[in-house]
Amino acid sequence: METLVENILIYSVVFFICLAIIFLYMRRERRNSKRVEEKIIKAKHEGLFEPVSLHPVVDVNKCIQTGACIVACPEKDILGIRNGKATTINASHCIGHGACFHACPTQAITLCIGTEKRGVDLPHVNQNFETNIPGIYIAGELGGMGLIKNAVEQGRQAVESIVKSGKTQHQAGYDLIVVGAGPAGISASLTAKKHNLSCITLEQDTLGGTVFSFPRSKIVMTSPMDLPLFGKVKLYETSKPELLDLWHKVLTKNDITVKENSKVEAIVPENEHFRVETLSGEKYSAKNVLLAIGRRGTPRKLDIPGESMEKVAYRLLEPELIQGKNVVVVGGGDSAIESALMLTGQNKVILSYRNEAFSRIKPKNLEKINSAASDGSVSVRFNTNLVAIDKETITIASVTNKDEEPQRIKNDLVYIFAGGELPTQFLLKVGLKITKKFGEAILKHR
Repeated sequence: METLVENILIYSVVFFICLAIIFLYMRRERRNSKRVEEKIIKAKHEGLFEPVSLHPVVDVNKCIQTGACIVACPEKDILGIRNGKATTINASHCIGHGACFHACPTQAITLCIGTEKRGVDLPHVNQNFETNIPGIYIAGELGGMGLIKNAVEQGRQAVESIVKSGKTQHQAGYDLIVVGAGPAGISASLTAKKHNLSCITLEQDTLGGTVFSFPRSKIVMTSPMDLPLFGKVKLYETSKPELLDLWHKVLTKNDITVKENSKVEAIVPENEHFRVETLSGEKYSAKNVLLAIGRRGTPRKLDIPGESMEKVAYRLLEPELIQGKNVVVVGGGDSAIESALMLTGQNKVILSYRNEAFSRIKPKNLEKINSAASDGSVSVRFNTNLVAIDKETITIASVTNKDEEPQRIKNDLVYIFAGGELPTQFLLKVGLKITKKFGEAILKHR
């Protein structure tokens, strides 16, 4: 009898301990879920909930709440657990690392681009990065994958697809012409060298592509990547010169020359290969062409009076040389914020942004610009548009109050960061198909 009572007591204690553990676990989960819900509400209020580029979409039917996606994400607070399932929080901060995609053990995450409300123009490419025109390939930012690591990987994969296809028997001058010398183009050029393909790389500006246009002191945020013919590159925060030096080093070591200042104007099918023509009149022929030109090659302009003046620029290269100037920076993205911050101290800086709040910038940049606005080192003008540029002034008008008189302000320099335009006309001229993606998958498990 005593044994029975003891067993009942033991089982009762174990039962209540288990019940307590479950209760504490459920209470913790509810608290965490509530915190995530509060973060989502805040993100919606600050305009950070809607994604602006590549972003994760969670299949709640497959999600088992391992939290692996949250741990893997290097940007933090992009994903969270709500009601037992992973969900996006600050989706507009996602820059497409894809770490969550690879970390999920149940393949519940798909990387998509665009949303139901906001479409993104992208050219057609298949799983081998080939477009609707056989022999023409696309890798990197133009195809929707802008992160350096992803661009490097796509450049490698695209060339390896060409090698596997056997499209190397021809009468053309080259096996491959790579258009663009950014991360994807550099990786493609190195991979072509690795596989003994005859290749030439054409760049409309300078080695580095978009990275070269970063301000000199800008920190390039990236992550570990495998660079062909070099190996693993572990970079998390590095300066632009350091990254460019790395690329120069590996290209020089492998005797690869990038032909700079060679903007491609036409790609024409000819005798089962392609004739590539540049703005300067040079002509090349190749069996295959890889486009790695990026989406921001053509800065978006404001189309306002005076925009063609010499004091107007669309990128900031040497901020340390600008001193004692009245500067206006136009835009609300990371490039505009970072440029405005680098010009403070030695200049009087005004930041003009057409919306009522910043909605798509990195958390660190948001913190810094808010601090700069508070201490007066940057005059942030929300809900304003630049409407005219003169020799010694600029004119800013209110977006929300049309009756308000536009304000003329003394000005020496104007920097416009209104994003870039997809080179649609060039792509259409080549014959590539372009469609607007509304939340469609770019990377999904098979």
